[in-house]
Amino acid sequence: MGGLTDCLTKRGKKLTQRFHAPQDRDYPTALRELRQGRKTSHWIWWIFPQLASLGRSPRAREYGIADLAEARAYLADPVLRARLVEASEAVLAHAGTPIEEIMGPVDALKLRSCATLFEAASKKKEPVFTRLLETFYEGERCPLTLDALAR
Repeated sequence: MGGLTDCLTKRGKKLTQRFHAPQDRDYPTALRELRQGRKTSHWIWWIFPQLASLGRSPRAREYGIADLAEARAYLADPVLRARLVEASEAVLAHAGTPIEEIMGPVDALKLRSCATLFEAASKKKEPVFTRLLETFYEGERCPLTLDALAR
């Protein structure tokens, strides 16, 4: 191995350590809430991560994604990818409901950021992120995420 493969392997191990434990604990609750159409507990950071540079709280920075390479490593992890897609599809089941009613106003912004990040990381090969943006955000990507990715 070498180059990108080594980088993804190292990032993958860090991602596994950082995200699997809180997801193992909270994913069933998160998925249930999303399927019911209303987020009521605190799990956004490790279920729908956004760029670390956009986070303000210690938790947001701890569970933030560093860059596109780390977002790609996240998608390369079969468990993390499957959960992100399934959680996104659970939100999409409530098309027609304002996203702020499902997620709350602050977490609706975080979801938009997450979808923008992972749409870019997947090079639009994972349509669920594009569908989230089109369904709930009129196709508008998060400008802060796009700006951070362009740097």
